[in-house]
Amino acid sequence: MSNEALSPIARVVTIPVLSDNYAYLLIDTTKNVAAAIDPAEPEKVLEVATKERVKLTHVLTTHKHWDHAAGNKKMAELVFGITIVGGELDEVDGATLSVKDGQIIHVGNICIKALHTPCHTKGHICYYVTTTDSSPPQVFTGDTLFIAGCGKFFEGTAKDMFHSLLQVLRVLPLDTRVWCGHEYTVKNLQFAKTVETNNSFIQTKLAWAEQRRSLHEPTVPSTLSEEVQYNPFMRVTEKKLQESLRMLDSDPVDILAYLRKQKDNF
Repeated sequence: MSNEALSPIARVVTIPVLSDNYAYLLIDTTKNVAAAIDPAEPEKVLEVATKERVKLTHVLTTHKHWDHAAGNKKMAELVFGITIVGGELDEVDGATLSVKDGQIIHVGNICIKALHTPCHTKGHICYYVTTTDSSPPQVFTGDTLFIAGCGKFFEGTAKDMFHSLLQVLRVLPLDTRVWCGHEYTVKNLQFAKTVETNNSFIQTKLAWAEQRRSLHEPTVPSTLSEEVQYNPFMRVTEKKLQESLRMLDSDPVDILAYLRKQKDNF
């Protein structure tokens, strides 16, 4: 478990759960309240919340898959009155508040905007976080955007993922901190290295990630400014990536589909 201080108002605590998932606490330090993101191991998340001396008011569920949502009903049993949030187009276990694209949730003084990012599931939600101070925004991306990767296309197409990655997430401020749902960074970067063999950003990030994992430390968060340098799925409109794949001037949606198929077989 690691702590990442982001501002006087908002703080994120990273909680490794299951085999390679991440749950998070998003804490408002001014009111000592918090939201738990994808608390797949409820008791573990509550133990951290108790240690941090915060009251849990919300669960923010990125999508319906069991390794993200299966802890919701137990959280409702353990924390009286907690609000369980999920996307209105997903069948999120235990959800008491279904949100649509653009809907705002407040946890203390933290503003959280639901971003509909379909493809991995049809109702997948990313949660975009801003505060009233000058600290960078944050986004919890579940299984849509990983560090140097993206989620599988279980309920959508390459066109859907292009929309979610390039037209929803890519347009956020470049200093946005990216908190994803799994620790897949090393393997993602190993794949990225085969896509763009001369990309120095990939090589540097891979060496860093391997060092972090050798110490059993998480590789989250990254930033959008980093992702556009080394994440091949975020770079499908870039000439350098297109040239590396010998797909210059191809439809970026077709490139995204090709990359996903290659990654599935990697």
